Amino acid sequence: MTQEIEIEFKQLIDKYTYEAMLTYFDNIRTPIIAQTNHYFETENFLLKDKKSALRVRYKEGDYVLTLKQPYHNSLLETHQHLNKQAFNDFKQQGVIPDGAVKKQLSTLLNLQTVSFTYLGYLTTERSEAPIEEGLLVLDKSAYFNTTDYELEFECDDYHSGKLFFHNFLEKWQLTWHEPKNKIERFYEALFTRDSS
Repeated sequence: MTQEIEIEFKQLIDKYTYEAMLTYFDNIRTPIIAQTNHYFETENFLLKDKKSALRVRYKEGDYVLTLKQPYHNSLLETHQHLNKQAFNDFKQQGVIPDGAVKKQLSTLLNLQTVSFTYLGYLTTERSEAPIEEGLLVLDKSAYFNTTDYELEFECDDYHSGKLFFHNFLEKWQLTWHEPKNKIERFYEALFTRDSS
């Protein structure tokens, strides 16, 4: 089973700040790479109720099924590689493939069998800048009729990471307003679209 604890801090930024940061970190950041998150949920939103999310990320020819769930001040992520056929079957039939994610889901939801509905996708153009304190991530995400820009900081320690992120934002004359995560923003856009 592939699991990891993810400690990250986030801030929504405007297009101008996003482009300025891309330029500022140009010498150390990775090239911008596109990745697409395909989101799945139960019919009655059991995962959303548990502040969890299920996605398949497609990036550079690879499909990875990931369950994200709260874990103290961070997230527990359970990953599982899929081939294209397994992804398409899951998308069309709603039956999750056997493996680590299914096992973790059965514990989280306390259910042996559950079917999923494909909700749609969010595409992110991502660049990463490794720094001494951790990893800075610059994201431009598009979903439905929405485009947003986000700064993420990933680190190994919650307390020192929070202090660094706060100071980093101050240097960029930004005030920290912890945003909703991508799946929550995706849901908002989905529900707004469905109600209109």
